[in-house]
Amino acid sequence: MEENLLKQRKEMLTKLIHDPAYVPMKAKEIAILLDIPKRKQEELLQVLTILVDEGAIGISKKGKYGRPELFSVTGIFSGHPKGFGFVAVEGMEQDIFIPAEKTGGALHGDRVHLTVEQEPKGRRAEGAILKVLEHANREIIGYYQKSKNFGFVIPDNQKIAKDVFIPGGKDMGSVTGHKVVVQITDFGGKNDQNPEGVITEIIGHINDPGTDILSLVRAYGLPEAFPEGVIQETKSIADEVMPKEYEGRLDLRSLPTVTIDGEDSKDLDDAITLSKEGDHYRLGVHIADVTHYVTENSLLDQEAKKRGTSVYLVDRVIPMLPHKLSNGICSLNEGSDRLALSCLMELDQKGNVLGHEIVETVIRVNRRMTYTAVNAIISDEDEAMIEEYHELVPMFRLMKELSEQIRKRREARGAIDFDFPESKILLDEKRKPVSIQPYERNGATKLIEDFMLTANETVAEDYYWQQIPFLYRTHDNPDPEKIKQLTTFLYNFGYTVRTQQGEIHPKEIQKLLKKAEGTLEESLIGRLTLRSMKQANYTIDCTGHFGLAAKYYCHFTSPIRRYPDLQIHRIIKENIKGGLRPNRIAHYGSILPQVAIQSSLLERRAEEAERETDKLKKCEYMSRFIGQEFEGVISGVTSWGLYVELPNTVEGMVRISDLTDDYYIFDEASYQLVGEMTRKTYKLGQKVKVLVSGTDRLLKTIDFVFVNHF
Repeated sequence: MEENLLKQRKEMLTKLIHDPAYVPMKAKEIAILLDIPKRKQEELLQVLTILVDEGAIGISKKGKYGRPELFSVTGIFSGHPKGFGFVAVEGMEQDIFIPAEKTGGALHGDRVHLTVEQEPKGRRAEGAILKVLEHANREIIGYYQKSKNFGFVIPDNQKIAKDVFIPGGKDMGSVTGHKVVVQITDFGGKNDQNPEGVITEIIGHINDPGTDILSLVRAYGLPEAFPEGVIQETKSIADEVMPKEYEGRLDLRSLPTVTIDGEDSKDLDDAITLSKEGDHYRLGVHIADVTHYVTENSLLDQEAKKRGTSVYLVDRVIPMLPHKLSNGICSLNEGSDRLALSCLMELDQKGNVLGHEIVETVIRVNRRMTYTAVNAIISDEDEAMIEEYHELVPMFRLMKELSEQIRKRREARGAIDFDFPESKILLDEKRKPVSIQPYERNGATKLIEDFMLTANETVAEDYYWQQIPFLYRTHDNPDPEKIKQLTTFLYNFGYTVRTQQGEIHPKEIQKLLKKAEGTLEESLIGRLTLRSMKQANYTIDCTGHFGLAAKYYCHFTSPIRRYPDLQIHRIIKENIKGGLRPNRIAHYGSILPQVAIQSSLLERRAEEAERETDKLKKCEYMSRFIGQEFEGVISGVTSWGLYVELPNTVEGMVRISDLTDDYYIFDEASYQLVGEMTRKTYKLGQKVKVLVSGTDRLLKTIDFVFVNHF
């Protein structure tokens, strides 16, 4: 078809289909309407297909043509390093798969219009992006590579699959290896063009100390310095509690009180008191009264809401509140009078809460304890530690006694305990990693966890029954389809779990993890089970917490570092001072839905940034060991290779292309690679010996090759 004729027919059909009187119809019906003979209908179909591909018109699942918006939906595009992506659409259970050639120039995070082209039974729907409605990446942070007359920036965010073209003279003098900020001037588009931009800031060279983490801070849009208005507002807050602030508070300064935290912790926002009278324990969980200083709608409050949470990166903390508050007047420092919001509970011998009171208090911490020191007393019976803290030892032993009862009670109802070791990465003065070790929980960390969970549940249940607007921490039941996949996989490993109509009780998960304890596949089963769970969120509806097997749960214990805790403290304080008036109930009812959504999103951002900085430093650390051998365990099996985890928590990949002794096939049902000729297998949980063959700091990946396996 000649170009002019094609252009005319495209214009005619576009005009027809966009006419307000036009009703969607099939190609044959359009042919009848336009009186097109049968011999020309094939050409009509070709033109309609071109218009659909260009996004000028849309097509329904039944093959009817109409305006694109009639058959399109709106969602957020999530990119993949390989070019394809997925779109999350509100109201649809599964994301829509978008092939690389149908992304329509969209980049990760963009809000897009798309058509759902096919929805095969039992498979993920596939679609095509028609138009980008809103670009998420006005600025991109990445690694600059210079050519003679131009350059490219490789985005730090691997979900942005395209490099950014930098024309000559637009690079601010950057050289290869600089981490830079790029302002996008042209987003490219449907012809597979790369975005184009101008470098507006050079963060530093990749080899300069701190540049790697700072570029991630920028890439994730994490806040850095506090605005001047917030700093000025903070200056007006006193460094110590003023005499008038004691009024109307319960004075608990005479009670033996301790904080128990990590050695490096500076924002100490929870303290414990404990005594026993007869068969009953009196447990006090005392939380820093941050809302006394961060008042509603103040600049401090607005900034805290905007940040959502403190972010704990390998080499720095990005706090939710300025240090004068988080490390000063709001930190429950040893020997200082501090204002608190306390949950005072009475518990029986089995750890049941018999009664409680939530009250504004003033406390004084006698000792700032560490997990290491308390564990040495309650688990190791360390004589030196017992001598040093002799006056508090009876209370620590009482804490252990009560903690064990609380834990037994929680386990009895089916609470799941995913006990994966976290990474402890130590850096030198140049911010280079010198050691990576698993950070294991001990008796003291579990003890504090038990007391904090008890307070969180008690507060949540109280406010649920008062029917006051509140923020809850909820964890929904797993998706039945994911549980079905998990049970099939477990069956292949000789494990069974009971389900009922696709639903599973947390107790079944708990029993499964206990049964796998000590086996080669323990870590694997734990990880796959965790992946089958939904993510916990902040919500205004108290729908329970599946993982904790709790009907009522909230976050009450960390208002220095989490905005939801700060928000509910404000509600609690207002309520205990005389009750919430109807207008205040309406006020909280109107603002809390958005607080819940925003807090959940900011929590995800923080978690992802923390994971990425860990991966970055692990990659940098392992680059020192290229050519060296390590023992590890296979932690993941895919069609493209095997993941191997070392005892220090570092994970790397053995690519399938490096398994040269046979042709290996991925057995999805049993999560293993099987040699076609030798029948040699590589399974999850299997011990192996690997050699570090390479690292990639840009991709944050570590490559292994097998030495042998045993």
